[in-house]
Amino acid sequence: MKKIVILGSGAGGTICANKLRKELSPSEWQITIIDKDEMHHYQPGWLFIPFGIYTAEDCMKPKREFIPKGVNFILDEVVNVDPDARKVVCQKGKYSYDWLIIASGCRIAANEVEGLEEWTPDPKQNVHTFFTLESAVALRKKMKYFRGGKVVFNIAEMPHKCPVVPIEFIFMLDWYARELGVREKTEIEFITPNTGIFTKPIATNVLGTAAVEKGIKVTTDFHLSSVDTEKGVMESASGGSAEFDLLISTMPNLGAEYVEESEMGDGMGYVLTNNHTLQAEKWERIYVVGDATNVPTSKAGSVAHYEAEIIVENILLEIDGQEPKPGFDGHSTCFIVSGFDKAYLIDFNYKTEPLPGKYPFPGLGPFELVGESYINYWGKMMFKWVYWNLLLPGEDLPLEPQMTMAGKTWPKVEVE
Repeated sequence: MKKIVILGSGAGGTICANKLRKELSPSEWQITIIDKDEMHHYQPGWLFIPFGIYTAEDCMKPKREFIPKGVNFILDEVVNVDPDARKVVCQKGKYSYDWLIIASGCRIAANEVEGLEEWTPDPKQNVHTFFTLESAVALRKKMKYFRGGKVVFNIAEMPHKCPVVPIEFIFMLDWYARELGVREKTEIEFITPNTGIFTKPIATNVLGTAAVEKGIKVTTDFHLSSVDTEKGVMESASGGSAEFDLLISTMPNLGAEYVEESEMGDGMGYVLTNNHTLQAEKWERIYVVGDATNVPTSKAGSVAHYEAEIIVENILLEIDGQEPKPGFDGHSTCFIVSGFDKAYLIDFNYKTEPLPGKYPFPGLGPFELVGESYINYWGKMMFKWVYWNLLLPGEDLPLEPQMTMAGKTWPKVEVE
């Protein structure tokens, strides 16, 4: 019997398992998922926990609910991958494979920052993140009694989970402070190592203008080097500094430790991955999905979904003796909540930045690309149901893995 092993059961790994199980005969193909955690987390929901919109319970369900019949689920921790022997070594056992999918995700590494070596999620502290369930809950306890002050959101370094989430947080903080009646007592500063509030020019212009209108200061080219939690000061490697009463950070993000131990990584724990086929660069019959890749696009859930579609197609091609297709174009689709029941929506890939238009149906929508609308917000909120009921089970959705230019337009440039 041939074997496919999937390391990780987040969005990418779970979608791959569901789609492969539908395509391959259980009598001929054994599919196994290995993961160290029993619970599946709806990570887009973590953003809403600090503001009391979602609870921890809203954002997690048992992983076994989404693993299809005929797929083995093994609760174990991966220690090493031997790509030459096609073998995975875990704490409790060893597993051989014919094809391997690495879906190991990424993790918070606060200890990479001087001054945060002993950091843990604690509502009593003045430094927080919300990129884990525990840290989102701790920040909720802090925000529940928010009374104003200097709040800094810092992107510690690139890459990190879902680049638009920091922008969502500062926009929602503006709304939250107004709802509490403390906006006049609240100073909000967004500090980033990038040259703008976002990494793509058109979106940067739109979102940067929105930040100005909301009274949010944006500080660019700030490369975090250290944090003094007692003084409430953060330092940049280039010499600048910023004070804060409350610091919220992406923290440095790293991939799985076993990726580096297996000499498959880029130095940060992300697997060296072909940008278009999503194969591991140096080894045959290994594919990489989601945050585990080092491809130059967003570490967002939509990317994991699009990548999973390409990976399944390519594995089936290889099984049939065909060459894999270079089908992934860096496609990413992201809602950006802006507060007051509104949101933006952007759709882009490696070569094309977010453009105005309608999505997912050209000319019809119902969602507005780059523009802000109420329907975009409700699209974001409805996505949780789509995620649990359609996306994870591997159902077909009207969302193509490759980005389309249909319905998109380049903004007009005014000539003086």
